[in-house]
Amino acid sequence: MKRAPVLRILFVTAFVSVITMGLSALAAGPAPDIARPFGKMPDGTEVMLYTLRNRQGFEAQITNYGAILVSLKTPDRSGKLADVVLGYDDLDGYLHGRGYFGATIGRYGNRIAKGAFNLNGETYHLATNNGVNHLHGGTVGFNRVVWQAKPISPESIEFSYTSKDGEENYPGTLSVKVTYTVTEKNELKIDYAAQEAPGKDTIVNLTNHSYFNLTGDPRNAILNHQLMINATRFTPTDAGQIPTGELRPVKGTAFDFTTSTKIGARIDQEDEQLKMGKGYDHNWVVDRKQPGLVLAAELFDPQSGRVMQVLTTEPGIQFYSGNNLNGKEKGKEGIVYAFRSGLALETQHYPDSPNHPNFPTTTLKAGQRYTSTTVYRFSVR
Repeated sequence: MKRAPVLRILFVTAFVSVITMGLSALAAGPAPDIARPFGKMPDGTEVMLYTLRNRQGFEAQITNYGAILVSLKTPDRSGKLADVVLGYDDLDGYLHGRGYFGATIGRYGNRIAKGAFNLNGETYHLATNNGVNHLHGGTVGFNRVVWQAKPISPESIEFSYTSKDGEENYPGTLSVKVTYTVTEKNELKIDYAAQEAPGKDTIVNLTNHSYFNLTGDPRNAILNHQLMINATRFTPTDAGQIPTGELRPVKGTAFDFTTSTKIGARIDQEDEQLKMGKGYDHNWVVDRKQPGLVLAAELFDPQSGRVMQVLTTEPGIQFYSGNNLNGKEKGKEGIVYAFRSGLALETQHYPDSPNHPNFPTTTLKAGQRYTSTTVYRFSVR
């Protein structure tokens, strides 16, 4: 008889708990369905588009084709959301387009001279898909394959891909994971991880190749954007845009962005390096006093008030001012991407590192793990 009140109390407590959880779920709304079809590959494989969003409406859309960042919406100083990255409306655009819009780049981001490097006494010959040089992983780089997608939460998703030994003539089997996360601080965080299978060493240099236009309208050129790069040195190149091996001070040159500077201020100067790149298309050596995430660059658009900070664990950052955009690419909503309508800030190891022993190494030993993190942090002023 004495147990009845206790049982009633337990029952009531459990009932209240269930009701409370139910009300909480209703208040939060239904669990979001972050995936929708994006198109089909020529072999019929369905490709998906995944939407990540925080409570402020900051939003990233990524497809498992190429682990590509398709859209990134962030507010201007009046609170109006706009997409600040270039790209296409559907999969077909990415299948036939050029320019690496939003792509995850690998196995090796940027250029390797004459498509060749030596590792452990053996010379490897890669595709020469950029004149006589190798660029962004080759003919079918990581941007041209379908990745496995694993949603983690409404704010985070993991993509995985296994690059087999000999793919694009790279040595060793490499298992790669790229995780995109949006935070409540209006950040897009990209975590890279790669594991080399036992047996062969390889090289690896992963990055994201998004083109940014902080006005939210790519019909505007990026020349009025103001850029700060946290670097007192850069790696000058030869006529084929291959680093010479020199780490040249930026002071007194058109490459000095140690203070926020209008991109168009010096881009057309009579400078040998600018002529070779048709503008800026160079690697800067990030200044750092400690390991881990450091500020590599800050981009500001006076028109919209948007600010983008780029933080990274990488030793370098490539600033590319959209010099090869030529009005032949039709992007989202049919907008033509004209000369310098977008810019890239690619965090990375230096170009052609396997051929420059004085550069930070990109060799990944068999069985070792590669990790890298880059954060794009947005605000307004």
